[in-house]
Amino acid sequence: MPISRANGVDIYYERAGSGPPMLFLHAMPFDHNLWMYQVARYSARYTTIALDLRGWGRSAKPHEAFSLQDMAQDALGVLSDEGILEAPILIGCSVGSKIALTLACEAPDEFPALVVIGGNSGPQDFTKRIADYEAAAHNREMPAFHLSHLRHGVAKSWADSSIGAYLLRGFVERGADLDPRSIGRVFEAMQGSNLLDALQACHTPTLVVNGEFDSARAAGERTASLMPNAAHHLMAGAGHCCFMEDPDGFDLVVLDFLSRNGL
Repeated sequence: MPISRANGVDIYYERAGSGPPMLFLHAMPFDHNLWMYQVARYSARYTTIALDLRGWGRSAKPHEAFSLQDMAQDALGVLSDEGILEAPILIGCSVGSKIALTLACEAPDEFPALVVIGGNSGPQDFTKRIADYEAAAHNREMPAFHLSHLRHGVAKSWADSSIGAYLLRGFVERGADLDPRSIGRVFEAMQGSNLLDALQACHTPTLVVNGEFDSARAAGERTASLMPNAAHHLMAGAGHCCFMEDPDGFDLVVLDFLSRNGL
């Protein structure tokens, strides 16, 4: 089982394909399998790295406080352990998008391209979400609450479909050992990050994508408007994780964006 310990915590990841590197950073409350469609398609021309963020999947579930920068360093540690020296194309959703934006803002000319889904770059308040996870664990209702949170990340019609229901159940089953304290720390790291003032200096070619029913749509549009080399794309009929709901439509948009940028 591939584990990186380069940043002091165990980070699970999977590598596939060959070619220029591409790093995938998933949303909460999912795991690296959120990118199953993209890894299957993009690994034909890129080296894909999809990891489990700390607190999720097979990665460590620390209780001590940490920052979004720490989570960004986890990702860079995976690349280092794999001997990948070339800066990757960054693709992230939700907290993954904020980690990708953190990396790009800290090295505004280093990464070849950035694709962020959701794309909230400002301050956020997850006090209620943290309390809800703690209550669900206390009441031994974590699987049901996890499923409800998963459904929040997609359009209702897709969640109710046979493929949607099947895939969401898989995330619940793989999340049997989720730790509410560690999940709370991830939310705290996310809500403690405000990148709005740094976006103007980030020149990375950026594509911000939101689903039509994405609760982060307004925040994503704001992020795109503040970045000098960013474009925004709206996917009709989809929710927050539009790339899982409509992988063909999403991939066409992203591959066109990468092609136009010589990637």
